[in-house]
Amino acid sequence: MADRGTSNRSEVTDFILVGFRVRPELHILLFLLFLLVYAVILLGNVGMMVIIMTDPRLNTPMYFFLGNLSFIDPFCSSVIVPKAMISFWSESKSISFAGCVTQLFLFGLFIVTEGFLLAAMAYDCFIAICSPLLYSVQMSTRLCAQMVAGSYFCGCISSILQTSMTFTLSFCASRAIDHFYCDTRPLERLSCSDLFIHKMVSFSLSGIIILPTIIVIIVSYLYVVSTVLKIPSIEGRKKAFSTCSSHLGVVSVLYGAVFFMYLTPDRYPELSKVTSLCYTLVTPMLNPLIYSLRNKDVKEARNKLLEKKSTIL
Repeated sequence: MADRGTSNRSEVTDFILVGFRVRPELHILLFLLFLLVYAVILLGNVGMMVIIMTDPRLNTPMYFFLGNLSFIDPFCSSVIVPKAMISFWSESKSISFAGCVTQLFLFGLFIVTEGFLLAAMAYDCFIAICSPLLYSVQMSTRLCAQMVAGSYFCGCISSILQTSMTFTLSFCASRAIDHFYCDTRPLERLSCSDLFIHKMVSFSLSGIIILPTIIVIIVSYLYVVSTVLKIPSIEGRKKAFSTCSSHLGVVSVLYGAVFFMYLTPDRYPELSKVTSLCYTLVTPMLNPLIYSLRNKDVKEARNKLLEKKSTIL
């Protein structure tokens, strides 16, 4: 016990990212899969930002939030994916202590910010469907900017607290993180500190972050569904619900993965790794695809931009 206690975090200079426990011949396949999805994430989200910024018709609160979502997603993936792809080729799977801190902080910042942005988009959808005549007044430019700034602020504060709390633990069991990136739960497994208080604070922090966003999303959509069902014509219902259906799909994928991961017992690390792929790769890839395929305004703006480029060429 004395030897374990002396091997604290100040002596840890790096960690080992174990990654996926698969046969070596599958590493090339995983690398190509990660590379393909990462390319789609970058192209899709950058393309979405270009479309939103170049088409005046998309100068609305909904697309302002969507533009910020498209800005966050590639950064969120870039914190994780490149390092994971390098580990498929390299025999050395180490990540420096500072690199691990940075990875945990940045990923926490972007993923929490995205959660608050999705809540803001749900509120925007609620106002658009339930109070259309007051929409331009209630969803002012100033309010939208404040909501986005508040999302980044909450993400930053949350990530600072979570990261500082995690790296004040003593690491003495091993340097091998049983994951493909630095995350709180696998880091806790390496600690020889008493984790009771840490887990209680972490659970409370997660509740403070997730609960308000979930409440806003659920309440907003309850009102939306109630209002849509009161529309007499079937065509009117379809048109009204199509305004928010894309957002609902994105919310379902992200929060479904988050809840599944954190409700899964910690004794199944491989299952946690697969679930983590949903919000590190799948969600950032699906966001621009869902909005570009299901949203009429985005499709028209995309086609207009492509026609303009072909004319220039």
